[in-house]
Amino acid sequence: MYRSKRSLRFGDCDPSGIAYFPSYLNILVGVMEDFFASLGFPWKAMIDERQIGVPTVRLDLTFVRPGFQGDELEFELAVRGVGRSSLDMEHTVSAKQIVLWTAKHRVVATSLANHFSLAWPDDIRAALTQHLETTNAHHPAT
Repeated sequence: MYRSKRSLRFGDCDPSGIAYFPSYLNILVGVMEDFFASLGFPWKAMIDERQIGVPTVRLDLTFVRPGFQGDELEFELAVRGVGRSSLDMEHTVSAKQIVLWTAKHRVVATSLANHFSLAWPDDIRAALTQHLETTNAHHPAT
């Protein structure tokens, strides 16, 4: 499982100080980008050199509790499946060890030349498969 922390900043919140949900998605994309970089595949290189994008094709969010300005968000990213071109992930986002929201997320490897899906290159597939998790035992209860 990949873990990352991010602060919930003033600009991520509505006037009442509660997290504005589109900001969560922007932060989540950054966490996913860092996950790929931790595997040795920074998105800039994937885009510029390999012409591979990883657009989201499905995202199912469940909000449990609100996040507030100043919260230290703890992201957990679990790889749940690696298909020919797809990557299924689950995200758990907490603050102070309390789950705020969860997500089931699918991205697809895509050729930037023609915008069609493509099979994960062998090296990326191997790195993703090494992180494949098949149990839910690590997820905190909501």
